[in-house]
Amino acid sequence: MSELELYMSTAVRAARAGGDILMKNLKTLTAQDIEEKDAFDFVTRVDRQSEDAVIAEIKKAHPDHKILAEETLKDASGEFFRWIIDPLDGTTNYIHGYPSFAVSIGLEYDGEVLVAVVLDPLRDELFTATKGGGAYLNGNIMRVASFWGLERSLIATGFPFKNKHMLDHYLSLFKAVFLKVSGIRRAGAAALDLAHLAAGRCDGFFELGLAPWDIAAGSLLIIEAGGQISDFGGGGQFIQTGNIVAGVPEVY
Repeated sequence: MSELELYMSTAVRAARAGGDILMKNLKTLTAQDIEEKDAFDFVTRVDRQSEDAVIAEIKKAHPDHKILAEETLKDASGEFFRWIIDPLDGTTNYIHGYPSFAVSIGLEYDGEVLVAVVLDPLRDELFTATKGGGAYLNGNIMRVASFWGLERSLIATGFPFKNKHMLDHYLSLFKAVFLKVSGIRRAGAAALDLAHLAAGRCDGFFELGLAPWDIAAGSLLIIEAGGQISDFGGGGQFIQTGNIVAGVPEVY
């Protein structure tokens, strides 16, 4: 087993551990289980339990690796291995029982994502990629969609609900895109949107103000599936800025 395969094995086990917790606790939350981290930004006991399970699996296999996780640990980046974890992407969806949420795990070294896993536990869909090794959905090769023209394209996006001061800017972007494509979808789980783009289920994606754990795994899925991704200036700082545009090459 190669080094990347070893890391992938760890990532899949960790994602499954987190996903099991999400499924066991679905529709069991009470008001006491939900906290407001910031305005319009929530965390539940399930987020924390899932994160604990994911980190435990990683630390068991790679105790010296660093962790950047949404709810707890915030190790800095650098010339070492760092796991970037969202234990429950789509928390608001999960709270309401809306069927769009996922576990997202990326492994980076010196700022470069090497391994990606996004798990949709509701549909038992496991999206995986390794740098230079291709992208897969439940073990089958995954590619972005064929280009049928911008006017036939379906675009995914996310509203800047944590950054409402960006709303006017976002709405101008939304209008410009809306007028040129066949449809826009907003499901509320960015990691899953990026995975669906990689799987050919939509043709493009854009959003403002995302966090690294929303983007890291999905970005590698898209690249390895033949798509393109960048920050709004066309550069590679999308994980740092949180501003992202991605798509099949022609739509991008």
